[in-house]
Amino acid sequence: MDLSVVIPLYNERESLPELAGRLHEVIGKMGLRYEVLFVDDGSNDGSWEVVERLHREDPRVKGIKLGRNYGKSPALNEGFSAAQGLVVITMDADLQDDPAEVPELYRMIAQDGFDLVSGWKKKRYDPLSKTIPTKLFNWTTRRASGVMLHDFNCGLKSYRRDVVKSIEVFGEMHRYIPFIAKKEGFHRIGEKVVEHHPRKFGATKFGLDRFINGFLDLLTITFVFRFGKKPMHFFGAMGTLMFMLGSLATAWIIGEKLYLNFVRGIQVTRPVTDQPLFFLALVAMIIGVQLFVAGFVAELVARNSPVRNAYRVDRRLGI
Repeated sequence: MDLSVVIPLYNERESLPELAGRLHEVIGKMGLRYEVLFVDDGSNDGSWEVVERLHREDPRVKGIKLGRNYGKSPALNEGFSAAQGLVVITMDADLQDDPAEVPELYRMIAQDGFDLVSGWKKKRYDPLSKTIPTKLFNWTTRRASGVMLHDFNCGLKSYRRDVVKSIEVFGEMHRYIPFIAKKEGFHRIGEKVVEHHPRKFGATKFGLDRFINGFLDLLTITFVFRFGKKPMHFFGAMGTLMFMLGSLATAWIIGEKLYLNFVRGIQVTRPVTDQPLFFLALVAMIIGVQLFVAGFVAELVARNSPVRNAYRVDRRLGI
């Protein structure tokens, strides 16, 4: 199999026939062996019935139906697992991504040797309430990840097969696939300006809360990749710092009283426990111990990590 096109979808029944037809037209001219893999993320508008009809008309159209709406990341992860092509291209199902971009995205992987190529919707047909937060989100992600892309969240991307088989996308981490790929050792990451078309059917499935979630996910993924295999390095360092601050503060209080009483000859009758600094020091030491315990527990969890993608596949077509 030369090419797999993975398309996660949720309630996009109107656009699916046109999208499949245009993909057949474009890829057919390339002379490749290919599959179009629709991953239905729990649609309730009859999208799966459309996928079944498209499969009957052309077996190269395949489908996976998840048991309910889990989100884009689990849908992509299941699509990556099922994809058989040497090159894998992802795109959205709403016709805002242009199938005409497929040949160049394929060429950049197959001939230019990129591991991953991300689309850049340089000219967007979105309201300012979406474009301005998107620019801020992309700027922050570039600074945090070191991956110099303009549009991390563009659904139109192409991958070498090894990339999608080596990464796991869970939660809402689909926004950070280039970052995840880089951390897994795939450094040849390119970018291509792609067309962005106005939505023809339905409405967007994402609200403004995705930007808040996006920044939280960025913190999560940064932490996981840095300390996921060695959580004690984070919790132990923080615990040591807090315990040392508390110990130094306690030593200062006791040392000051001993110095005044025995060196300076000044009788200090005020109990050490009457000083606010004593309780701050005590709290710091307790927090330090708790962080150490959290580190030990995290180490145990890291060595027995459960499956993150706990979703159920309802049906499959042609797979």
